[in-house]
Amino acid sequence: MTAEDVVASARRCIGVRFRPQGRDPRTGLDCVGVAAVSINKALPPARYSMREREWRISASMAAELGLREIFPGDVRAGDMMLVDVGPGQVHTEDMTPTGLVHADAGLRKVVETPGRPKWPVLAAWRACSDEG
Repeated sequence: MTAEDVVASARRCIGVRFRPQGRDPRTGLDCVGVAAVSINKALPPARYSMREREWRISASMAAELGLREIFPGDVRAGDMMLVDVGPGQVHTEDMTPTGLVHADAGLRKVVETPGRPKWPVLAAWRACSDEG
């Protein structure tokens, strides 16, 4: 799987409705669901809340998806990030060449936001096999 494959898969999620614990684009996705779909992996719903501060859960899900951890400063298109969105809440975002694909609970759908992450990046992972 290349970075372009990951980005294309993530972008196919744009417009899918937001659903907490969502893992299927037909019924809705949350941020972890978008990450799983973008790398074409099945991931069952986990037991976490919207206010999950214990971000080791996200690291555990990343490992289940076969992602390898990278230095957050090395993030590029096709990579996934865990960001600190505020007190007691973390969120995953998929990097594209021009922005971020993520499930936006406020907008109630998956969107692509231009630019870099606006929140501090806690961790980052790479799924693609290309290194260039």
